Amino acid sequence: MPHRTSRRTLLTATAAVTAAAATGALTPPAVASAHSTNASTDRRLRQIIAGMSLEEKVGQLFVMRVYGHSATDPDQADIDANLKEIGVRTAAELISTYHVGGIIYFTWAHNTRDPHQIADLSNGLQRAALAGRPRVPLLVSTDQEHGIVCRVGEPATLLPGAMALGAGGSRSDTRRAAWIAGTELAALGINQNYAPDADVNVNPANPVIGVRSFGSGPDAVAGLVAAQVKGYQGAGVAATAKHFPGHGDTNTDSHTGLPVINHTRAQWEELDAPPFRAAIRARIDSIMTAHIVVPALDPSEDPATLSRPILTGILREELGYDGVVVTDSLGMEGVRTKYGDDRVPVLALLAGVDQLLNPPNLSVAWNAVLEAVRSGEISEARIEESILRILRLKSGLGLFRDPFVSHRGVERTVGNRAHRAAADRIAERTTTLLDDPGSLLPLSRRTHRNLLVVGADPASPSGTTGPPTGTLAHAFGELGFSARALSTGTAPDQAKIDEAVAAAEGKDVVVVATYNVTATSSQRTLVTALVATGVPVVTVAIRNPYDIAHLTGTGVAASLAAYSWTDVELRAAARVIAGRAEPEGTLPVPVQRADDPTQVLYPVGHGLSY
Repeated sequence: MPHRTSRRTLLTATAAVTAAAATGALTPPAVASAHSTNASTDRRLRQIIAGMSLEEKVGQLFVMRVYGHSATDPDQADIDANLKEIGVRTAAELISTYHVGGIIYFTWAHNTRDPHQIADLSNGLQRAALAGRPRVPLLVSTDQEHGIVCRVGEPATLLPGAMALGAGGSRSDTRRAAWIAGTELAALGINQNYAPDADVNVNPANPVIGVRSFGSGPDAVAGLVAAQVKGYQGAGVAATAKHFPGHGDTNTDSHTGLPVINHTRAQWEELDAPPFRAAIRARIDSIMTAHIVVPALDPSEDPATLSRPILTGILREELGYDGVVVTDSLGMEGVRTKYGDDRVPVLALLAGVDQLLNPPNLSVAWNAVLEAVRSGEISEARIEESILRILRLKSGLGLFRDPFVSHRGVERTVGNRAHRAAADRIAERTTTLLDDPGSLLPLSRRTHRNLLVVGADPASPSGTTGPPTGTLAHAFGELGFSARALSTGTAPDQAKIDEAVAAAEGKDVVVVATYNVTATSSQRTLVTALVATGVPVVTVAIRNPYDIAHLTGTGVAASLAAYSWTDVELRAAARVIAGRAEPEGTLPVPVQRADDPTQVLYPVGHGLSY
């Protein structure tokens, strides 16, 4: 570990500061699980199920995407997309044709343009569900993990993602972040969130989880997962722990392939299971499956989504979970590798799944399940078991009483001042100062007034208003610095590097936003060229914190980790660099040496303070 001056102190993960709520209203209340039930409620729900046709029962098992900002009047391009992919024109037609039990929102499906539009869409969907048969309200879901996975953007409050919260180390902050997020989702009519991520990221090369995980320590991750479950469900939104049995040690993206995890059963118990056990103890409403193979848990090498030994044998029987089990998207390659789209939903139900999420072809999937019940491959009693769990969840969320939201609730709740202020304070407590050998930071406006901000410009999640370089430069400007932004991209060519070097002339400091730097990355070439100008260079890792391992030896003056390139985390990083906030975050994952991954460069708990 690099030598630090005496004014520096190493923070430990257990010493993260827990801040008080901004107001009393920001203290999350306790809540029971929405899938909790009693005998009288079950009798009523069973009566509803008994009144359904087989087609309506099958429909309740599906959660489906649909294009458009409106349930009944989408744009023509969205009508065309719906006809092509689903065979219906509108969301309302989807509901009346297939009797689906849920809808999932995506930004790319034009479901999440702005808060009032989202609320209107949610109300329109619920009206469509209650207008036809079986007159059962919908679960409206989305992936609002925050950080790099965010479907609802500004003016909603954007909060630090999981690994950033892991760096903060505060269960109170983590629960409060989920409660704020859940409160705003509920105001938009979104009642099921596919968060938190319960994966333990023990593989730095993991291409799909990374900063979506709280960290690499099973116990630390377990505590933060439980905190988020309580936060979301205290706000009246069903939380979803994912991806069971644990996606943290993969080097394959299950969107594009079928990952294999070779943990032994003992390793699974030690590394992967604790966060899911904690979620179940916290009375989690739903758990999402992973499209991964774990031979130690099921030697058939079926993906977990289709594995009865994993979903029924372990999750249901060993862990005692009786809430809703939802698949990850059935359009992902990981679940389609061994079986066709007609067999996947049938096998998932036989494995113990309740909700079938986003099949690539709804007609094929819906008819396959219908035929499996008619042929006796799946008993009607088996699907009624899942429908009862789904209806218990809907009942526990109060959807049978009133599934609708109001514009007044949107105005009062979404992106309000207290929520945004809390988000900023939480983000400050997550920013991690990894190295500052010459004590350059914090910057002084007297000696380091003129800044150049260069670096990566990855595809923006909904939590951003523009390229990271522009957001950082704007944040520095608001803090009294003169800052120019120059986007050099994630793979700058020589011309772009030369442009950055020329732009550095006369500047006091260059701030470089890095994004998943590798040994052969031209981002490293950019940093090396900028250091050679003699202008001090500060790097900010805006995704995985491992970038610093590939920048060691370049002569960088200081390095930080922000864990995401969303506005809230970039603004916090600027305040930390400028000395307006302390760098209180500590690494929730180890950073290994680039030249020898068996050696740790910075351990879990490492972080510097001013």
